[in-house]
Amino acid sequence: MPINHRLDYQDRIVADTAVLVGKPIIKGTRIAVEHVLEQLADHPDIGELFEVYPDLTIEDVGAVLEYARALVAGESVAPKPGPQRQGTRARSRA
Repeated sequence: MPINHRLDYQDRIVADTAVLVGKPIIKGTRIAVEHVLEQLADHPDIGELFEVYPDLTIEDVGAVLEYARALVAGESVAPKPGPQRQGTRARSRA
């Protein structure tokens, strides 16, 4: 990947208040960005990361790292909202 090419994390990093209290996660999973970064910090071995999180892809990891880079750089980062769930309670105004 060329140095000037940046992965767009926004297609893979989402936030859903119904999943992990709205923490940024990998889209379609319950894997928090925080957990991926923590695993890499503790054990910087991509093979081991995939053993711990077998549903991750290399593109997911790239998105996590790009999200972290943007955050550290002071860029405005806001994960896309995850899928909206309809509430289980319906209120009626009678």
